[in-house]
Amino acid sequence: MQQNIDSYKTIKCTSEGFHKDRGSKFYGYAYPVKSEDELKIKIEKLKKEHHTARHYCYAYRFKENYSVYRVNDDGEPTNAAGKPILGQIDAKHLTNIALVVVRYFGGTKLGVGGMMSAYKEAALNTLNKAEIIECTINDIFKVNFGYPEMNTVMRFIKDLSADIVKQKLEENCTIYFAIRKKNAKKAIDKFSGLKNIIINQVDELD
Repeated sequence: MQQNIDSYKTIKCTSEGFHKDRGSKFYGYAYPVKSEDELKIKIEKLKKEHHTARHYCYAYRFKENYSVYRVNDDGEPTNAAGKPILGQIDAKHLTNIALVVVRYFGGTKLGVGGMMSAYKEAALNTLNKAEIIECTINDIFKVNFGYPEMNTVMRFIKDLSADIVKQKLEENCTIYFAIRKKNAKKAIDKFSGLKNIIINQVDELD
């Protein structure tokens, strides 16, 4: 999926939905998670809460660049459950999310087309109740400077609309700031060439 390079959409918190078709009940649960390990914990909890259910189908999409995904039909016909669930996640351009649909069989077979429609509706109902948020993808920079350059550094950070995430203000000062990825070059250009001020991009805080 092609998305903005420095932002992505996800959900703020867990949401739940419900759909019923010819006696079968479909309970949807959307989670703001970032790994399959987190999802497994959620599914184990659902299996305890819905211990008489027939299927626990799911789909997820992870990573800020939307690159990791998986679908699971949990015994339903291939692509009858996980694929339509993922389709609704992608329709809303979401990532770092998993959506599980728990099915109780109602005694009437729905057919592959009917199942696909039912899982799609359950996923859609669940996501329609979710609060969708947009998160920025930030780069972190470390600035080393002498105390006399304090005002210059602070002014530059303000001009860049960057956020200070850590600082040590002594004779030799260090400030870490976060800035949207698309503005990272502006930060480098603004600080480059200044005397007594050194800027480096870092992967994590010291």
